[in-house]
Amino acid sequence: MARIVGEVMTSDVVEARPETSFKDVVRLLDRHRISGLPVVDQDDKVVGVVSQTDLVRRQAARSPDDRARRSRRHPSSRLRRPRPGAVGGAVTARDLMSTPAITVHPEQRIADAARVMERHGVERLPVVDEEDRLIGIATRRDLLRVFLRTDDEIGREVRDEVLDLALGLPVDSVTVSVRDGMVTLAGAVPHHGDIPTAIRMTYRVDGVVGVVNGLTCRVDDTHAGDSSHSSGAHHD
Repeated sequence: MARIVGEVMTSDVVEARPETSFKDVVRLLDRHRISGLPVVDQDDKVVGVVSQTDLVRRQAARSPDDRARRSRRHPSSRLRRPRPGAVGGAVTARDLMSTPAITVHPEQRIADAARVMERHGVERLPVVDEEDRLIGIATRRDLLRVFLRTDDEIGREVRDEVLDLALGLPVDSVTVSVRDGMVTLAGAVPHHGDIPTAIRMTYRVDGVVGVVNGLTCRVDDTHAGDSSHSSGAHHD
């Protein structure tokens, strides 16, 4: 029912190697009009990610004015040995990339991948297989595609997958209306416990931005256990 990362990811991935030079990384980003790319080793395992932010930060750190200011604040910094290739030599993707790379697997739900993006503040997620080899990449734009679904598509899935298959409700017992991704459920369900289940499962349908509850129940079974217990006690 819920779509997964493998359905929206880009399989043709622009990538760099740890030894790819600064300028070649910039060329790749410019040529393919992307804002970042994964860095993979000789086994195609993701070792880091380079973004435009990393490149700009690198250039800012290398500017003469910035170095002069840092030297005045920390005179001893002139004696510090830079990392190999960091300042004195050629800068490579290894020096630029953010590590460790935050990755996802193709079978993960899109909603889960979106939470990973938000939690780590990243714009893209390399997609890896069970051996952590790169097989695709998912960007924020890719994940947002689920919200391009039409209201008719969303309504059809709620009726078919949630109300019919999952809950087994009669076809005409609940009406589903959708406008701009907002789903309204109205009607009567057999048991009170069906209401939160219907709402929760509707929320999980891709493209749904909210649920308005207009459901009622024909049988209030919220205290069924208590009444059964009381009945038993009375019998004794």
